[in-house]
Parts: sequence; structure tokens; C-alpha cells
Amino acid sequence: MTELTDVAAFVNTLEIEDGTDEIASWLEARGVRPTPASVGRAAAVREAIRAHLLAHNGIPVELSPAAAVLEEAARRSRLGLRFGTVPPRLEPEADGVDGVLGSLLAAIAAAAADGTWDRLKACRAETCRWAFYDDARNRSRAWCSMKVCGNRAKARAYRARRGSA
Repeated sequence: MTELTDVAAFVNTLEIEDGTDEIASWLEARGVRPTPASVGRAAAVREAIRAHLLAHNGIPVELSPAAAVLEEAARRSRLGLRFGTVPPRLEPEADGVDGVLGSLLAAIAAAAADGTWDRLKACRAETCRWAFYDDARNRSRAWCSMKVCGNRAKARAYRARRGSA
């Protein structure tokens, strides 16, 4: 799950509610000097991952464009299978932003193999879309936090029921 935590942190570099985007800082923290082009590629990968996380949470999303972005990022990162570790794992050969993005894609591939990838979800709240790990036994979490987004959704539903009564 540690690697999925990195994927969630990457997706959460965009705060949708207030428009704050920390993707350049996130890349710098990983030793990469971002350029406008590399930030654009990283943002495209972030939103492609978010599309998959929304689908994990039951939101209808067209995944073909997202898959194309992720496949291109995998090609650019030159992911290769490494047998020097047990179990063998994917690692990027590329440096810079492409290498960092390749590491995230490798983490996603490992999570898909171990069955935890579909537990990483994006919040259903349209003003949030924060990535979170669904640790509920029945995989039923819908919101990043019951205290914030879940509470807002339940309050709206309550008001709607009271208004129609």
C-alpha cells in the first residue's frame, strides 16, 4: 500500500475546490527540475490516473483516453522488468519526469497484480475528487472523508428529502 500512497499523493497535487496545483513542487521533491512541458505531461498522467480512480468509485468515465495517456507515459518511461528483486518488478529506465511517472505506473501495475489497485478511489464529490485508499472491508467507501465530503452529501440528501416532504 505504500506505493499506492505515492500514487494518491501525486493525484492529490491538485486541490480542485480552490484550484491549487502543487504538481511542480511534488516533482521537485523527487529531485526533478520541472519544465512547462514536463509539468503538462505529469498533469495529463495525473488526470488519467484520476479517471481510473473515479471509475473505481462507480463514476461513469470514458477510460480509453486515460488509458492512451498512461500507455504513452509507460513508453516514455521505458518500463522494464527487473529480476534483481524478489518478486521481480517493473522499473523505469528513463530519468527525470518520465522516470518519476514510470515509478508511479510501476506501482499501479504492482497494485493491480496484488488486487489493491481498485481500492484506490477518487472521492465522488465533484468539488473534491481527492484520491483515497478504501480500507473498508466491503470496499464501499464513496468519499475521501465522512467528516467533510460525506457529511456534505448526507446533508444535501437530507435537505432534499425534507424539501420534498
